[in-house]
Amino acid sequence: MKKYIKSLIAFVLAMPLATSCTDYLDKAPGSDIMPTDPYKNYTNFQGFIEELYNCIPNITANNWHQCWNYGEEEMIEPGNRPRFFANDIDEGNYWEWNTREYSHWRAGYNDVNNDDPKTHAHYYGYCWHGIRKANMGIASLDKIVKATQEERNLIEGQLYFFRGFFHFMLMQYWGGLPYIDTDLNGQPLNLPRLTYQETADKVAADLQHAADLLPMDWDQTAVGKATLGNNNLRINKIMALTFLGKNLLFAGSPLMNKVSGGAATYNAEYCKRAAEVLGQALKLCKETGRYELAPWEKYQDVFITYNQGDKLPGLKEAIFFEDVRGGMVRYRWNQINDWMSNEILASGIKIFPTAGYVDLFGMANGKPIKDITKADPESGYDPEHPWRNRDPRFYYNFIYDGVNVVKNKSAFNNDKELCYASLYTDGKMRTKNPTKACMTGYMNKKFCHQWLNTTDGYRDGVGFWLQLMRLADVYLMYSEAVANGFGSLTATAGGFSMNALDAINTIRDRAGVGHVDAAYTGSVDKFMEELRRERAVELSFEGHRFTDLRRWLLLDKAPYNQKKAVYFDRGSDAQDIYDDPQNAKVLNIREEVILQRNFSEKHYWFPFLRDDVDMFEEFKQNPGW
Repeated sequence: MKKYIKSLIAFVLAMPLATSCTDYLDKAPGSDIMPTDPYKNYTNFQGFIEELYNCIPNITANNWHQCWNYGEEEMIEPGNRPRFFANDIDEGNYWEWNTREYSHWRAGYNDVNNDDPKTHAHYYGYCWHGIRKANMGIASLDKIVKATQEERNLIEGQLYFFRGFFHFMLMQYWGGLPYIDTDLNGQPLNLPRLTYQETADKVAADLQHAADLLPMDWDQTAVGKATLGNNNLRINKIMALTFLGKNLLFAGSPLMNKVSGGAATYNAEYCKRAAEVLGQALKLCKETGRYELAPWEKYQDVFITYNQGDKLPGLKEAIFFEDVRGGMVRYRWNQINDWMSNEILASGIKIFPTAGYVDLFGMANGKPIKDITKADPESGYDPEHPWRNRDPRFYYNFIYDGVNVVKNKSAFNNDKELCYASLYTDGKMRTKNPTKACMTGYMNKKFCHQWLNTTDGYRDGVGFWLQLMRLADVYLMYSEAVANGFGSLTATAGGFSMNALDAINTIRDRAGVGHVDAAYTGSVDKFMEELRRERAVELSFEGHRFTDLRRWLLLDKAPYNQKKAVYFDRGSDAQDIYDDPQNAKVLNIREEVILQRNFSEKHYWFPFLRDDVDMFEEFKQNPGW
């Protein structure tokens, strides 16, 4: 007889059975509730569904610190690196996803309704629990006694969305899964792992079914009138369509096509399907205004809010958030402190953007920087003035040498090495405290204010929640899907009027960046060089890079497996640098690799827990683990 090992999946997929007892004191909790009560009408059934919203992964809740960027974009201070799963990624030790102190992946499932921001970041466990609960709901749809057709559609649409969504969230990192589409409730666990594309097809069916049932905006429904103005996080048609499109694009990407038995190239059919769906979503957004790109002058409001209470950022660009519980609390203690120099903010575990990643932020004319040590007449890049005429998103994302980082300068004894970023080779922020030094030569200000220090007060009142889907990403996915699905930069899909070039240039137009240069429009392969760079720039530090590098089969390739620091001497008078850092002159600029990641093919996927794959023969471990 096959031995079934007790494990996480056995826990979350097997429905607990209530006991019957005549002794009142021995009654199981809820034993007086009729089995049909949670489903008998819209109000009860929606109450049952509410827990699914709490199962949405909380990416940024990492026991008070940040640890969600696993590409080549960040470097953690040396002394605390072993505490972070990002360090385990660098070392190729993916086994630590379930045990590391700073990791949101954990398999445990304790109380999905717990509001403690330290303990509800259980990506793996909550996804499986959400799948189980969605299946329980789907199996109980026939128990609704009293509901309008609109109410029935809303219930069913949410359930199918969540079942597809949670499978997709898992398969991005673990690959093809046993697709759980029934309420197992004590049945033997013997479902085989499907290929990635087979799993994606099942996800697609669920998300399409959800999109067919859900409204564009709950405020426009009869049900939504009761909570008018508070429905923005409710699952809607655009959410279903955009995740459907993302699921199909990922299925058509080189890694996923390869592991499903195809070539290590894009699968055109999956990309066409993705393009059609994403085009449909963008067309609906254009026609209705349900979601819109934020104007450049409001760009910061896409990512953080300041002194606006618990107001979520994102404006109308945000489509889908991580679990939003506890955001302001964990951000203030201590997540926000991680991004700034220890010399002006002596708190937090310091995490800085790598120089190689910063190099991806090219010139304002839209052209890339080919080599930061060499002048390039074509793009206008000058190594003696490396901060001049850069993509405006460079200035939004990064603090570089000479930038003012303190308002109340007297609090720092007017020490200009502290009041202005001293990030040149011998600068105080790089030499005074070696264990906390800004080792890469840049600081990140995408999710915080420029004057984040101990005196100016910008740690408080800031709201930060990560978006798992925003409209800019949809434009870029559409561009990628059209180009690789139709083999053309001028094709369109889904009834949307834009082609691949139009879509990427729409994102650049918002930032005031030049369009994709003609040197990159002669073929799809050349265009993809700029598309990959554009995703790195626009979606920087939002948790996409690791997945993108993996699906493009670039994770183990140079320079993507390297982390770099920049070194240079100042060539201008200090006061001139402080007055106009963008035009400061530097000398002897160079970069060095400070960390080399030695990846092999197995590092394209996380390993499953050993107990999980030992449960039954059909549940296979990922290769190499």
